[in-house]
Amino acid sequence: MFYRTDPWLHVIAGCMSSGKTDELLRLLRRAEIARRRVVLARPDIDTRTPPDYAESRSKARFPSVLVPRSEPDLVVTLARERDADMVGIEEAEFFESSIIPAVETLRNTGRHVIVTGLNLDFAGRPFNSMPTLLAMADEITMLTAICVVCGATATRTQRLVNGRPAAIDDPLIVVGGLDRAAVETYEARCLVHHEVGAPRGSGPAEWGHRRPEQGAVRAEGRSPERQG
Repeated sequence: MFYRTDPWLHVIAGCMSSGKTDELLRLLRRAEIARRRVVLARPDIDTRTPPDYAESRSKARFPSVLVPRSEPDLVVTLARERDADMVGIEEAEFFESSIIPAVETLRNTGRHVIVTGLNLDFAGRPFNSMPTLLAMADEITMLTAICVVCGATATRTQRLVNGRPAAIDDPLIVVGGLDRAAVETYEARCLVHHEVGAPRGSGPAEWGHRRPEQGAVRAEGRSPERQG
């Protein structure tokens, strides 16, 4: 079995609609041309496409395997079973924290690992394991999008529930929406136009400040939720 002699961790991060999946799939396709043994894993919470392939917003596709978000160590098992020397991991922020030692194991066994994910959640806070993976990375690609409000560079992910900014105390990861009747959408926004709603419960918001004219809280230094 042949593995690279230069184990490597490449993390591709950014807000939604920034092209993370496109960049990942481009690199995986190049690796296949170079006759690398490639496998792509993504969390089972990601139901945007059928389980047997990942698809970008530009409709690029690549075969993938769904892994339970609570068992990221299975990515290591998958890589061993497929004898893969390059492993792609999509939407790493949705895996539980054990994705960190799983990624380290993959790299320590000589594999080239490419991870994608939102670096910030919808409220502008560091998103789950992504800050640690970014700190561990040998290479980082930080992507941006276009703000849907003003056309400036977007680095934040805006979550809207029924057309209004999601509350800062809303669940971090929502499976199927906040409730059956709620219409939940996401937009790429710049820092100026990124907003986080006031808490639904009692107590002050942890991030941002209130904009009196809209009764909302705007994140001062972060944000994300769903990919690109």
